[in-house]
Amino acid sequence: MSAQSKKAHNFIQSLIEDAIAKGEHTGKVVTRFPPEPNGYLHIGHAKSICLNFGIAETFGGECNLRFDDTNPEKENQEYIDAIKRDVSWLGYEWAGDVRYASDYFDAIYDFAVELIEKGKAYVCALTAEEMSEYRGSLREPGKNSPYRDRPVAENLQLFRDMRDGKFANGELVLRAKIDMASPNINLRDPILYRIRYASHHQTGDKWCIYPMYDFTHPISDAMEGITHSLCTLEFEDHRPLYDWVLENISGPCHPRQIEFARLNLNYTVTSKRKLKRLVDEGFVDSWDDPRMPTISGMRRRGYTPESIRTFCDMVGVNKAGGTVDVGMLEHAIREDLNTRAPRAMCVMRPLKVTLTNYPEDKTETLELPVHPQDPTMGAREVPWTRELYIDREDFVEEPPRKWKRLAPDQAVRLRGGYVMTCRQIIRDDSGQIVELKCEYDPATLGVNPEGYKPNGVIHWVSATDSVEADINVYDRLFLHENPDSDRERDFTDHLNPESLVRLEKVRAEKSLGHPRADLPYQFEREGYFFFDEAASESGRLVFNRTVTLRDSWGQGKG
Repeated sequence: MSAQSKKAHNFIQSLIEDAIAKGEHTGKVVTRFPPEPNGYLHIGHAKSICLNFGIAETFGGECNLRFDDTNPEKENQEYIDAIKRDVSWLGYEWAGDVRYASDYFDAIYDFAVELIEKGKAYVCALTAEEMSEYRGSLREPGKNSPYRDRPVAENLQLFRDMRDGKFANGELVLRAKIDMASPNINLRDPILYRIRYASHHQTGDKWCIYPMYDFTHPISDAMEGITHSLCTLEFEDHRPLYDWVLENISGPCHPRQIEFARLNLNYTVTSKRKLKRLVDEGFVDSWDDPRMPTISGMRRRGYTPESIRTFCDMVGVNKAGGTVDVGMLEHAIREDLNTRAPRAMCVMRPLKVTLTNYPEDKTETLELPVHPQDPTMGAREVPWTRELYIDREDFVEEPPRKWKRLAPDQAVRLRGGYVMTCRQIIRDDSGQIVELKCEYDPATLGVNPEGYKPNGVIHWVSATDSVEADINVYDRLFLHENPDSDRERDFTDHLNPESLVRLEKVRAEKSLGHPRADLPYQFEREGYFFFDEAASESGRLVFNRTVTLRDSWGQGKG
């Protein structure tokens, strides 16, 4: 089933509608999502996924999933599997089988031969340094390679010899013959093929030459009958080359390339090269570390597909670019979870409370709503016992003005339970508070006490009938709003040292002993938390904080 969400009208949709109205486009709309399998997908890719699949869905067309696998030295099956998993998790189905650019290597080779035969491509032996020198600059035109006018027959033989492994890595390349004086540097005889002795994850050792992206992409689009090739703005200057390739080969069709602004988030990096550094150098645990902006990391943190699709729709599709506040992404997940996350209580920093006037051998079962605004979600059972835990931060000996929690000789209501008053503080030998002796008011279950007013409401769990868990409190990975912008320091210098705080031996209500694995919980007064199945395989319950209940960063943090 394809993802269903309310999609805002965008300029690409308008262009297609206009082309259909004018009769310039007839037939099915076919798009594609073409990731490189050299890393995990991130939130920027999510925008492209939603756009490509969304456009196809809007016009009753199809969207292909095609791996741009032209660089086997940096690609592997792990990335392929992760990408397929992420696209499916977001709620999209690609048309037919998964496709690979390598599916078309034979055809791409034949098209390269066609260009050579037409005198539009040649084999060049310039070194990388020489080629850079010959290319010129934005202010100066390039100059022709001394190999530019090789005879066609010689180019054909050299290209076959390249294919047959008769030259070393980097010794020769195949270049398009376009215009070394073009103001668009991408048209200054770009490389079409290079020699790479690397085993390919799909084709094995069949090839030792591999086509470049700018040559592969338009041909792959044409081979698949793509009608609209949607890509980010950095490819706008590559569009003349995209068109040149299709205009000079006998391809089956000529797709239309349309560019849109990529998604940039503050306090985030989305360069796959930099994300790989974070993994390889141990700044994070893995590609799916919940601090990472990867789709798999966000899934493990507790983001829902619906929230990510909503966020992408909120951001919109345009050509203006700019940076989006990550707070918008956090708002999307809060809004989604507020309506459907089951509630539970979890005491992060347990402080023992003994109700001195409650029978030692008695247990009551209180019924609390799973969701206070949605009675259809039912109720959960929470045991009330003589010994409880409250959060250490909910008690102070000398309360400040307007304190709304527990203090000596003051009363609070325990969420869904009774009102209690603190009567005595117990300390250990070092002077640390280890226990509170309190009295509960048996007449206050569900009703207000007579003659006094509780000083707020706090959460709690039974000390004897609750479960122990560990909590990963995640925060933003970077302290700098734009970690890439600092030219004086490496982006890793801006990592947030408190992006992960581990809390061990927290106490959670009994209902969390068998947590749901499909949806985060709202831990009342604390935030939204997601059961981490992978981390819990050791036998301990582990929850990851998805997001706080409110935007603490918007209140001066960071």
